[in-house]
Amino acid sequence: MVGGKRREIGLGPYPAVGLKDAHIKAQAKRNDIEAGIDPVLARKEAASRLLASQALEITFEDAAKRFMKAKSSEWSNVKHGEQWKNTLAEYAYPVLGKMMVRHINREHVLLVLEPIWTSKTETASRLRGRIENVLDWARVKGFRSGDNPAAWRGNLDHLLSKPSKTKIVRNHPALPIEEMGDFMVALRLMKSAAARCLEFAILTAARSGEARGATWGEFDLDKGIWSVPADRMKAKKEHRIPLSEAAIAVVKGMPKIKDCDLVFASPTGKVLSDMTLLAILRRSELEATPHGFRSTFRDWAGEYTNYPRELAEVALAHVKGDSSEAAYWRGDVLDRRRRMMSDWAAFIAMPLPKGAVIPMQRHA
Repeated sequence: MVGGKRREIGLGPYPAVGLKDAHIKAQAKRNDIEAGIDPVLARKEAASRLLASQALEITFEDAAKRFMKAKSSEWSNVKHGEQWKNTLAEYAYPVLGKMMVRHINREHVLLVLEPIWTSKTETASRLRGRIENVLDWARVKGFRSGDNPAAWRGNLDHLLSKPSKTKIVRNHPALPIEEMGDFMVALRLMKSAAARCLEFAILTAARSGEARGATWGEFDLDKGIWSVPADRMKAKKEHRIPLSEAAIAVVKGMPKIKDCDLVFASPTGKVLSDMTLLAILRRSELEATPHGFRSTFRDWAGEYTNYPRELAEVALAHVKGDSSEAAYWRGDVLDRRRRMMSDWAAFIAMPLPKGAVIPMQRHA
């Protein structure tokens, strides 16, 4: 009898449990009962605790995959999700992947980050944030407790150098201004959608992705305006671009493909990859990148014209800064920008004679 309730307790099957062992086990049960312990209830509680403990055992890799599945709808594009998967798989999983999240501490996180902190600082910094997010998710879900060992402030900031002080800034290689005319002549001889897309991106000083994703509905060719919607802009703000005659001619020269709204489509009717544009430059044996032409445009506007700096910044869709630059955004100053883009198109249209002096544009 246990607490007024009859209990039948097995001590194990014979002959696995002999008579002597049975006597010892039976006495132990009687001692438990005298101490106020219900052996049956205690066994059930122990089994329940074991099941509960097992339910909380989750590896970092499993936690990361569950976190990414839960948060994937918040990511701006598929590429963002792929970056998460790839960085965790390449750097975090080899060290943390099979570990239970509740066992991960600061030293384990450092084992992941320290080997790449100075050589791949930007990647390492993003990786740290991703590990922190996964461990935060695991804490809220009840899989771990305590402070987050991947947190930066008050934690890893005492052990690792600041990313801004560590990373080597690598600007996108740009083509020298003096070589633009020769390159444009060669580019216009190439007969492909990729070549026309790169030419258009150069003429508009647009980012490669903005030009590659351009659709027919974004253009008002009668007014000579290309309106890039906010969801395709880095700053998430609609950007209106006044087109030069040369840029309009490129768009008008592109064939419309049935059931495809892209202006510069790949042969399969999809968005061209940035590598396709980069391949054009590589075949021309140039070290420049598609993005680098924006720097070339900025150098031209700043060094060889009298156009205000703010006007070039608006043309590049850079985030507005001081109050004078903000005024250019409010007015959009399309007419002045159109003159600037037309001057840019005229400047790069023809090769410069060797030793020529580049004239300063007098427009402002």
